[in-house]
Amino acid sequence: MSKMHIDVVSAVPDSIKDYMNYSIIRIAKEKHLVEIDLHNLHNYADNKYRRIDDYPFGGGAGMIIRCEPIFKCIEQLKENRDYDEIIYLAPDGELLNQNIVNEISIKENLIILAGHYKGIDQRVRDKLITREISIGDYVLTGGELPALVLIDALVRLIPGVIGDAESALFDSFQDNLLEPPIYTRPAEFQGMKVPDVLLGGNHKEIENWKFEKALEKTKKFRPDMLKDWS
Repeated sequence: MSKMHIDVVSAVPDSIKDYMNYSIIRIAKEKHLVEIDLHNLHNYADNKYRRIDDYPFGGGAGMIIRCEPIFKCIEQLKENRDYDEIIYLAPDGELLNQNIVNEISIKENLIILAGHYKGIDQRVRDKLITREISIGDYVLTGGELPALVLIDALVRLIPGVIGDAESALFDSFQDNLLEPPIYTRPAEFQGMKVPDVLLGGNHKEIENWKFEKALEKTKKFRPDMLKDWS
């Protein structure tokens, strides 16, 4: 079984370190199904103050991460292995969805670059980056949270990470439908009952009910997803 290797390049890697020790990512690491290394861009700065940002040419507000530390870091990483993707998390990248996660999850070696400040020098994007991804049409302080979102979404799809392999296959968005309502014990709570069909044991009827409810839920909350069903 192959192992996924992810190198995360960030100006503030400590801000995401703790999350790596919880939940699905921790389980994947303990099972040796994923290896995640964090790299601090300040360690690749070429000045005694380890400064990595500077003012933008042409004026404007905000600071920009300079070319040198990013190039130095990524070029050193590329000396050790060949990477399938070098991903930059940016608000103007392609919008992350389950299809993109599925596609990337079969890769073995990834670099994820988390931007910070106002962004990174365009020459990094032109020369090094193979894919740019956004988690939504809004702006965050840095790319660390989007990096965690992407990593979490990827890791849970690695075979062997989730105990019930079917669980990930039937998540919302896997078939361009939202997940249907889900229930557990007790069968009745404060007068609210679990639908009878889920208690009857007829698997075909249950699957039909789940599909109908998923379609109904998607029509209500995310009708934009139904274009593939037309």
